[in-house]
Amino acid sequence: MEKKSGGRFGSAAAVTVLAAAGARMIFRGVRGVHYRLVSECGERLLAEREKARDRKPWDAYPRPQMRRSSFYSLNGTWKMNGRDIQVPFPPQSLLSEYRGPVGTRLEYVRKFTMPRIKKNRRLLLHFGAVDQVAEVFLNDRYLGKHEGGYLPFTFDITEAVRQGRNLLKVKAKDTLSACYPYGKQRKARGGMWYTPVSGIWQSVWMEWVPENYITGLDITADTEKVRIAAGSSTGEGHIRVEVRLPDGSSWPVEAEGLQTEIDMTRIRRADGSECVPVLWTPDNPFLYEIKITMGEDRVASYFGLRSVEVKKIDGIPRVCLNGEPVFLQGVLDQGYFCDGIYLPAEEEEYRRDILRMKELGMNLLRKHIKIEPECFYYYCDLHGMLVMQDMVNSGFYSWIRDTALPTIGFYRKKDGRPRGRKKRRDFFVEHMKETIRHLHNHPSVIAYTIFNEGWGQFSGDEMYMLARKLDDTRLYDAASGWFPGTKSDFDSQHIYFKDLVVPDEPLKPVLVSECGGYSYKVPGHFYTKYIRYGYGICKDSRELNEKIRKMYEKVILPQVDKGLCGCIYTQLSDVEDEINGFYTYDRKICKADRAALAEIGRRLAETMTK
Repeated sequence: MEKKSGGRFGSAAAVTVLAAAGARMIFRGVRGVHYRLVSECGERLLAEREKARDRKPWDAYPRPQMRRSSFYSLNGTWKMNGRDIQVPFPPQSLLSEYRGPVGTRLEYVRKFTMPRIKKNRRLLLHFGAVDQVAEVFLNDRYLGKHEGGYLPFTFDITEAVRQGRNLLKVKAKDTLSACYPYGKQRKARGGMWYTPVSGIWQSVWMEWVPENYITGLDITADTEKVRIAAGSSTGEGHIRVEVRLPDGSSWPVEAEGLQTEIDMTRIRRADGSECVPVLWTPDNPFLYEIKITMGEDRVASYFGLRSVEVKKIDGIPRVCLNGEPVFLQGVLDQGYFCDGIYLPAEEEEYRRDILRMKELGMNLLRKHIKIEPECFYYYCDLHGMLVMQDMVNSGFYSWIRDTALPTIGFYRKKDGRPRGRKKRRDFFVEHMKETIRHLHNHPSVIAYTIFNEGWGQFSGDEMYMLARKLDDTRLYDAASGWFPGTKSDFDSQHIYFKDLVVPDEPLKPVLVSECGGYSYKVPGHFYTKYIRYGYGICKDSRELNEKIRKMYEKVILPQVDKGLCGCIYTQLSDVEDEINGFYTYDRKICKADRAALAEIGRRLAETMTK
């Protein structure tokens, strides 16, 4: 009898396990079913490509902060693992037109013709980003390796390039290793985790430079002065800077070496009159165009005069831009697109997103867990959109530890003791340093988020101090949402499922760094067929906008006088399962009431300036 009973128990257990496995497989299958969404610019690109197969996508100069006249784009049709692919779009995306499996190893091949080799010139090969590890070869010559997936890198290919036909090869490896930054990517996408991207996902391009060329610019400005420093490929040289003034005239400055400081308050016009500095603000995002010459090399760039700091106004700590308090009326911007995933079909779509949010009364984008191509930050500089840039997370994520427990009020975490592999922590530190250096010149970038909701968080106070040492012209949210240390420029709170708490005597500006996220599915404009994700479901746009209005009027506006410095609504657009955007995933429908949100933005700005 015991044997029979045990057999029945074992059979029942086996059936249970098989049923659970089957249910899991069914759920995964259901989760993977989605509609084909295409944006308007994606439709244009696909239509143009049908007419002209040699059309190069993303063919604008990729580096607005350091422009040269010499530029050759290598975007367009490549071979990846033997099949055609459209670079720079990741192979998982519709716009890549890649029709094959995407494994962990990707081999890209591109042939190009070099009409002639320029004497006394160097040829540089640039990659905007390759996820996660890239090894690059030209004509079977190994050029080098890059790890990370989100930042640009360059090779000098002068010795490897040939006149005539050339063969460029990129071997990419992407295992979604948590040792590297990975953002919101997940192999089994779903909920708040999205389709992964692999390999080349930003522009590939070349340019000729002199033997001694400018390797980079470091531009640091406040409301009166600007310091310009240039890197030199030989470590030698001196620069000449020409600043274009608001009246159209130029102001030349000869430096003794590779850097100079210009006091904009001392500049005089030809007639001797004072040239008053024009400050960069969201309402008047004035940019000074500059030209930098070093020997035979000449690059164009720009800067904005502005300062960001925390000051006490009537005893309350406030975020101040150019010395004046500003309310950060923001929106979470994940930088995902329905047809290109990590990229829109064309660069101009970033500009459109920025202008869409300005129309809704927003003055800040929190760029969430992703670093964009440089044109995004240029458009923010140009149109006066403030940016809070997240560092890209790495490390293991636990739903229980990092989301569930904090949501119900358990915030304890031993942040002082490093967790996880040393390799992962070391890479995060280096990636944070490179990110800060990479975005340093953009006046729109006023703040950074170091860790979000504990994802990969370690040594928060130490990371804050390191970031501050690297760049003290920005503010830092050391721990967005929860698990705060002692050091941060913000009291940062996520209030999806809890009340906002503004202390009676706040020690730091209080920032609602995430909130809202109310969901509404627009028929014909959603991505996943069966799964929906968000924070509070609305049956129609009227209910959605009523919830948004109540949140701002009942929760946000009353707290501004008490010390609330900003509010970041989730989010700019729907993303895959998430249907909680102001816009649909294809950007064709605005779900938000434009006039009502613009009025809320005006009221928040007025409350801050009283």
